[in-house]
Amino acid sequence: MDKVLAAFGNVRALERNHVDTFTENKIQNIPGQKIAESTEGQVWASFQNLAGYYFLNTTILSHSNIKTAKGTQLVFCDGKTYFIITSDTEEIRSDFSNISKCWITKINYVLNKEQLKNIKKNNIKNIKLIYKKKTLVFFGNLHLKDLSVLTPRLIQ
Repeated sequence: MDKVLAAFGNVRALERNHVDTFTENKIQNIPGQKIAESTEGQVWASFQNLAGYYFLNTTILSHSNIKTAKGTQLVFCDGKTYFIITSDTEEIRSDFSNISKCWITKINYVLNKEQLKNIKKNNIKNIKLIYKKKTLVFFGNLHLKDLSVLTPRLIQ
């Protein structure tokens, strides 16, 4: 039915029929390693070192459209203590893939050395992504991954 409506110029039918191979390709080739997951999605991470500053580059795969003009916060909790990092950009938008029916969101955070060490220890029990008045919870401590091998890439 959508094909017939699309042939007559129905914009919504055209959008539903559009195959977004660009976004799907980004989903299939996520950089870094998966550090947390839940029924709400997955968190993938890689690290960068830029002139002595450490960055956590995250890719969030979820069923939620993360769209905000006020930035996000990641709360890392190891069961005893927690720390919060704030995104380095304020405006964040997700891209939707109608092939896999999920949203992909890239968010970068500035870290200090202590936060970097805590994440690389892989003792994080959960990660909360907070934006607007919403919270997505992901569970870390994935025993299959050794995050100590994640070394920050030096950007020249």
